[in-house]
Amino acid sequence: MTIYDISKQAGVSIATVSRVLNGSANVKPKTKKKVLDIIEQCGYTPNAFARGLGLNSMNTVGILCADSSDLYLAKAVYYIERNLRAGGYHSVLCCTGYDPEDMKASLSLLLNQRVDSVIMVGSTFIAAESGDNQYIKDAAQQVPIMLLNADLDCPNVYCTMCDDFKSTQDATLALLNKGINDILYLYNSNSYSGKKKLNGYQSAYLMKDVPLNKQYQQFFNGTHEDIDGVCKFLNDLHKKGLEFHAVVASEDMLAAGAIKYAKANNLSVPDDLSVIGYNNSILTTCSEPEITSVDNHLETLCSQLVKTCIGTLLGEEMPQKTIFSGELVHRASTAL
Repeated sequence: MTIYDISKQAGVSIATVSRVLNGSANVKPKTKKKVLDIIEQCGYTPNAFARGLGLNSMNTVGILCADSSDLYLAKAVYYIERNLRAGGYHSVLCCTGYDPEDMKASLSLLLNQRVDSVIMVGSTFIAAESGDNQYIKDAAQQVPIMLLNADLDCPNVYCTMCDDFKSTQDATLALLNKGINDILYLYNSNSYSGKKKLNGYQSAYLMKDVPLNKQYQQFFNGTHEDIDGVCKFLNDLHKKGLEFHAVVASEDMLAAGAIKYAKANNLSVPDDLSVIGYNNSILTTCSEPEITSVDNHLETLCSQLVKTCIGTLLGEEMPQKTIFSGELVHRASTAL
């Protein structure tokens, strides 16, 4: 028996059950009696989830991150830990890698550590097949699950994300509106976020009624540090006869590789090749010229995610989905 089962039987939200457990006066007497009666009938005893909602809480939140060497994920973990500390919570970090079984094992490890909640950083944790996400749904019956930049419809799962679809759509439209139709979309992930970005690129072409050529949608199967590999990948495409006058990249590392490719081929940026990245990371200002990029407001996302997490643990009603808009930051790699 979990607090999730209690909420179902009582016909109230998990947050309402948590308020009853916490002795909050913000619950109608009739509702409070109904919840307490069910708790007594079922012989419910608070587990780790109940403690996370205020009963003998360890004030500890687990964080799952696939790869802490990734610039985006590392920055996200930094912001999340900083906000948790400010809110009086400790954190336990597990770097899972990208194997689904390792992700499941790490989540189980955190639950066994009796954390109050788990934050999953990045959309890599959400699988395309619904059944593959069952381990997250099961965990959500024990503790609140917070997803950064991912979406999963499930009770006690809270999602904070950037609108990657519209952000990439807007970036692509900005180039199409300048008359550049041969835009190469370069990506390296088929995660939830990765697919949203790809769909945004495709949608921009449909909106402008410009033919969409699959040849211009290229997947780079290298590491997130292999800028030289990106340069070589683009060189190989060029040698095969694929002509393109702009690159929209799903992350800044790929965009930096495109800048390197331009220099290697004596292409003027942005006159011969325009480049747009994603994440607005430090790489955008380290490159020459500096790179136009989508700012997905990562710091704001992380701040809101932790606010939702702590609010949920305190028994407050919090939004299950919070979506922020990205912003295109113009730099020298485009003439928009």
